[in-house]
Amino acid sequence: MSAIAQNDASPSAVDRGRQVVNSFLRVLKYSLMRLASLLFSVVVAIFLTILIANMGGRVDEMRLGEIRETVVQTVRGNQANRNLPPDQFQKLVDDLVFQEAHAQGLDQPLMLRAVRFMEKALTLNLGNALRMTSDSGSKQVRIIILERLPPTLLLWGVSGLLLFFAEISVALSISRKYGTWVDKFFVAMAPLSTAPGWFFGIFLILLFASYFRVLPFGGMVDAPIPKTTLGYSLSVIKHLILPTLSLAIASFFLQVYQWRTFFLIYSSEEYVDIAKAKGLSSRTIERDYVLRPTLPNIITGFALTLIALWLGGPITETIFNWPGLGRAFYEAVQFYDTPVILGQTVIYAYMLAFTVFLLDYIYALVDPRVKVGQGGGGA
Repeated sequence: MSAIAQNDASPSAVDRGRQVVNSFLRVLKYSLMRLASLLFSVVVAIFLTILIANMGGRVDEMRLGEIRETVVQTVRGNQANRNLPPDQFQKLVDDLVFQEAHAQGLDQPLMLRAVRFMEKALTLNLGNALRMTSDSGSKQVRIIILERLPPTLLLWGVSGLLLFFAEISVALSISRKYGTWVDKFFVAMAPLSTAPGWFFGIFLILLFASYFRVLPFGGMVDAPIPKTTLGYSLSVIKHLILPTLSLAIASFFLQVYQWRTFFLIYSSEEYVDIAKAKGLSSRTIERDYVLRPTLPNIITGFALTLIALWLGGPITETIFNWPGLGRAFYEAVQFYDTPVILGQTVIYAYMLAFTVFLLDYIYALVDPRVKVGQGGGGA
């Protein structure tokens, strides 16, 4: 009897082993295909960004014009060249322009330049900025990004993360009060958040900085810079108030309305009514039957909020004179500084692709209904 039982148990163990192997291979295949598709999307996006930032070659033509102008001024500034005949002078200028254009790769076809530039961009080997320079000369793109990153993380981290958790909490609270004056207030105020943050920022600056003169017009810290740590911190907090308030007005009411509607949809499901009939507490129902099914959406919103911190807000940071990545991006667009534009775009593209790839597995962890690679392709 024991031998028969052992034989009966063996196939089930083998079957379980095969299922584990098959599941592993399925997830591995899906992961590789997912990585390949995301990498392809990043490459296409970066290549298109290069063509757009270069304006189809017009920026290179502008650079050639600047090179020629610089060479002409240099040649004319040399006394030995002032008595040259016009044809020799022109030949000397053309030779020097050709050498400089060759050194920068501007004598190559546009598509070849774009492909080589894309290779450098994908490896974050962008070299120096073209026009956003320091007093001592050209500045590397990575240095510009590292200098502008902390102010952006400070502003958008404080406003973005605080607003996200506040929106979730308020939305969950008013979803319990459907039809009350509080609920109607947020529904009525939702259209206010359709305007961008910089739009409200202009009015806040006029009101609190220009009229009442209680808050600064912009910047990150007072001038002269406070010498004490406490004074510096208080100055930064004071400068954070207006941009944070403008971002809050621009998103808070609309996001609360959207999350509130989302929670109401899940609160009206049949399994919630069954839980109420069983006599479960409101807190338990809210936690296990409303919040838990919405976790994938909440996690997605939180992840996108995190990676959105990288870009900042070009116009908002410019309005408030905030020295962050958004303002750096705005200045790079103004000066046609392609390496700076690409530096920020490439890192954002990598972060977005990695987040999308990671979310598939997070969904499977928080929601047992989701199977990675199930059905030949989706999570």
